[in-house]
Amino acid sequence: MPTPRDRLKELFRDRALQFGDFTLASGKKSSYYVNSKRVLFHAEAITLLGELLYEATADLDFQAIGGLEVGAIPMAAAALTAYHRAGRHLEGFFVRKQAKGHGNKDRLEGQVGAGDKVVVIDDVLTTGGSVLQAVEVVEAVGATVVRVVCICDRLQGAREALAKYDFRPLFTVRDFGIDPAG
Repeated sequence: MPTPRDRLKELFRDRALQFGDFTLASGKKSSYYVNSKRVLFHAEAITLLGELLYEATADLDFQAIGGLEVGAIPMAAAALTAYHRAGRHLEGFFVRKQAKGHGNKDRLEGQVGAGDKVVVIDDVLTTGGSVLQAVEVVEAVGATVVRVVCICDRLQGAREALAKYDFRPLFTVRDFGIDPAG
């Protein structure tokens, strides 16, 4: 029987990897794309992901987990479910890419404030620019980022961009048999 990590890797390989001509959020061109949304809305995969996010963060003392919309929303929900099952209270949050034009106009949604310790999550990182948007918003409210976790690191600069943070990818593209240079 495969481990949760092995099974999630298999689901990502089967459902998320696409090959062709793609432009990434970073603006870079790529011959492959990791479309995590094709996995994040799969019952088994999201359950496994919650377990792996729990394992990747259970050693920490922190109050909230979340990241930039859209990918971090189902990820945070999965982690919160795993934490609840383990009997540990945790808040979730997400950061809007842009402030909404009505209501309180906040970019950060959830119960995160000054002095809180948080884990910032994202699905797929290339240069790290997207996750840094979430980090900046979280730090602007006075919270401290204690770890950054992503599902897949494309190995194209995110680790370097996140050098001052405890960065932990669950997988890299090499885990899926992809050479990041090719």
